[in-house]
Amino acid sequence: MREIVGFDPTTKYTPPLLLKNGLIQTVYIALWMDKQWEKTTKLVEPEYKEHIFIGANDVPIFGIVAIPHQSYCRGTIIGTYGITGDLENQWFLRLLGRKAYAQGYAVVLFDWRAHGKTAQLSPTLTSDGLYEGEDFVRIAAQAKKIGCPSKFWFTGYSLGGKLALWGIAAASNLSETALGLGLEDKDIGGCGVICPSLDAWRSLLYLEKNPLGRYLEKKITQSLKDLAYRLYEYHPKDIDPKVLQLTNSIREFDQYLVIPSLGFETVADYYYASSPFRILSKINKPTLIIYAQDDPMFDPTIIQDLQLTVKNNQMLDLILTKNGGHVGYISSYFSQNQSKDPDRWWAWNRFLKWLSDKY
Repeated sequence: MREIVGFDPTTKYTPPLLLKNGLIQTVYIALWMDKQWEKTTKLVEPEYKEHIFIGANDVPIFGIVAIPHQSYCRGTIIGTYGITGDLENQWFLRLLGRKAYAQGYAVVLFDWRAHGKTAQLSPTLTSDGLYEGEDFVRIAAQAKKIGCPSKFWFTGYSLGGKLALWGIAAASNLSETALGLGLEDKDIGGCGVICPSLDAWRSLLYLEKNPLGRYLEKKITQSLKDLAYRLYEYHPKDIDPKVLQLTNSIREFDQYLVIPSLGFETVADYYYASSPFRILSKINKPTLIIYAQDDPMFDPTIIQDLQLTVKNNQMLDLILTKNGGHVGYISSYFSQNQSKDPDRWWAWNRFLKWLSDKY
């Protein structure tokens, strides 16, 4: 492991004065930046084409693909978003698409299981990485067939970061995951994630212990219920509306809707099985983890375990910052100037800079 905090000036993050509190920055990102983000970049949206990929267990996955027109392309970035949302409203992912495409990468963004247009195609619910990891690999294989160049780099943030980590772990054992898919080990570049969910059980207990955490948990629960009701509209024979009425927490959502089809007896068992801590040691491709100490969504005790876990794997790079909130990382003007960044989006800039150093 190379913990690269302070490795060079570009890894130092300083937030604007009013956003030094992690919760405040997280709320600011959630409530305001969806209306303002396009004003922060001069980059235009790539010319995406829609594509239906086939994931693990033949689940159809909706995605959009953009391949630069120039003769040389630096590789392909494959990404998805967090616990709720879709490609239409996940602006933070679309921002990455603009930045990556402008730097010469092909871009594949997708609605993961039970989300967005993928939910219209299939009633299959989420598995928090247990199948989504293989989805990443299969998307890479199919993207290669339609002209996306290797190497393939997986990315995501929050729960999407967790999925990307499962993806690169699956890609670290292609003999089992991608047999017959036309994907070779040399096609896989690595992975970069921002504020990934690493221990869902511990973090859920952490949220449930304090008023602000309970507020955040309730907001997420409502978003999950909205997601499930949309699934019911698309696939009324596959979702029981009576079960939805019983769902008033994240724990109950997973208990009543998710784990029955996955074969787990308890939510705790499911969260343990899907925790990236179980697979970080198996990753054999370059992987960057960006994590904030003041992230209000996750139990702070996870940080020590993260440092300890990645210490024994030289393929993992960790940028651990004091500030940043949950998928925030809006940088101050001082930080932008110090890092020579083109905009305020510090975490994506670090990921792309780290990526360029791998070539």
